[in-house]
Amino acid sequence: MVATQVQAVVVAWQVYDLTREPMALAYVGLAQFLPMLFLLLPAGDLIDRLPRKRILGVSWGVGAVCSALLWWLSDHGHEGVSDIYAVLVLFGASRAFSGPAMQSLLPQLVTREQLPQAIATNTMVMRSAAIGAPMLGGLLYGAGGSHATYPICMVAFAAGALLLQKVRVLYSTAHQSGAAMPQPGSTNIWQRFGIGIRFIFRRPMILGTISLDLFAVLLGGVVALLPIYAHEVLQVGPQGLGLLRSSAAVGEVAAGICLSMFPFNAKVGQRMLLAVAVFGIANLVFALSHWMWLSCLALAIAGAADMVSVYVRGALLQFATPDEMRGRVNAVNMLFIGSSNELGEFRAGASAAWIGAAPAAIAGGLCTLGVVGLWSYLFPPLRTVNRFEDAQNRD
Repeated sequence: MVATQVQAVVVAWQVYDLTREPMALAYVGLAQFLPMLFLLLPAGDLIDRLPRKRILGVSWGVGAVCSALLWWLSDHGHEGVSDIYAVLVLFGASRAFSGPAMQSLLPQLVTREQLPQAIATNTMVMRSAAIGAPMLGGLLYGAGGSHATYPICMVAFAAGALLLQKVRVLYSTAHQSGAAMPQPGSTNIWQRFGIGIRFIFRRPMILGTISLDLFAVLLGGVVALLPIYAHEVLQVGPQGLGLLRSSAAVGEVAAGICLSMFPFNAKVGQRMLLAVAVFGIANLVFALSHWMWLSCLALAIAGAADMVSVYVRGALLQFATPDEMRGRVNAVNMLFIGSSNELGEFRAGASAAWIGAAPAAIAGGLCTLGVVGLWSYLFPPLRTVNRFEDAQNRD
């Protein structure tokens, strides 16, 4: 995660230095998103049929190769960005495998009783890296440029792949699921993909959990509006923008620490829906605020509520999914999450251009609350599930 975040900062700075065109930065994200879009579902199928630890190690190894290629391009003074985009396409392809592989591997490393706490700890560590690594990337780039930073990313990816070999897989897919996997050749990839999709749509617990995050973030996210609020509403400049962006992450990490130390396993469905509702209310407060301290507090509360929602959603998804299906289900989940983040920013920006930043943020918060109410009605298991273990038997 540190290597990914540092490399993202360095690539963005380098591309903008070379082009001075904002659209060039959009293509940086597009180059990584498109291969993920097309490969996540086939990746999920492979993750269900091959050792997940091996797939994850190979994916991180490809990440190290991408860092080495970016280092070589930077060191040889390439002025264009097309080669950088080509490397980013390869890097996006590796992330299509690494994301669902890591999520699917986690239940094989701990007991089912430890799984919710492990998810909270893992999410908190990932969020912590998302806070510190971008600042580290900026400092490294400022000190030595891309020539000095890409090698560090390469070493970090390689170190992750090597350290992964020391991780002990306690439970195999067959041991946890008790189900026999299809024999190679008995089905093709399209049939297995269809089985995975039908499985998701026939399980209200899984479909509701995945789609709740998609629509809550798609309709209610305000991250894309932060530069407008910092410049026009709060008038705090770029330093204030940095503080606004970090406020939500601080709330996430604080909630993650609490959940990793004091996990809960009662009324989990109601708590998840309440957390999403608090997320929407906090974003509404941010939308209406003209005080910097209140805006930061609202974003921190929204981040903490989002962490609680992530904790419950992640555990429910793992408990409701048989291990032999986890690769495909987690791939769809990652596709939904990626879509909600990317399309959510586009939705927020387009809405702000159409009706203004404040009305767009207010509408987003109200839509989030509407999603909570509608999902409570459409997916009763989300409202009635009590313990994480109960999700195994909810159809």
